[in-house]
Amino acid sequence: MIKYFKGPAIIISRLILGAVFIYASWDKIMNPDDFAKAIGNYHVLPFGLENLLALILPWLELFTGICLIIGVMVDGATVLVVLMNIVFIFAISQALARGISIECGCFSVSSEGGSNIGIQTILRDIGYLLLAYVVYCRQDNKFEFFPKSV
Repeated sequence: MIKYFKGPAIIISRLILGAVFIYASWDKIMNPDDFAKAIGNYHVLPFGLENLLALILPWLELFTGICLIIGVMVDGATVLVVLMNIVFIFAISQALARGISIECGCFSVSSEGGSNIGIQTILRDIGYLLLAYVVYCRQDNKFEFFPKSV
């Protein structure tokens, strides 16, 4: 694979993605029941699986964010960011295509409420995919512990 990016763009991208995923996980970890309801509103999972996903996904987001920020297992964390964002884009797109108007459940799932899904939500997640691309296609492994050897 050709490595394109180096310098501060990698560190900035890692820090942004890490902070976003840690921030996104926090309210979901504190309110798993509300997050399960938010997942259920998308109508894509069989009944009952939204509870399992509500317990696993926030911790995966937290773990991924921490790995990106501290520089451990950066390639794996970046792949997880890409996979999660593809799933998020799919879920939001199918809800929009079916005319379902729901709150995203992306950052806030508690009673204060979050933002409704829309094209801006998809564009935001595409932006995160681009940041993940910068991190994954990096030339150097500065500020990383145990970088993957080529």
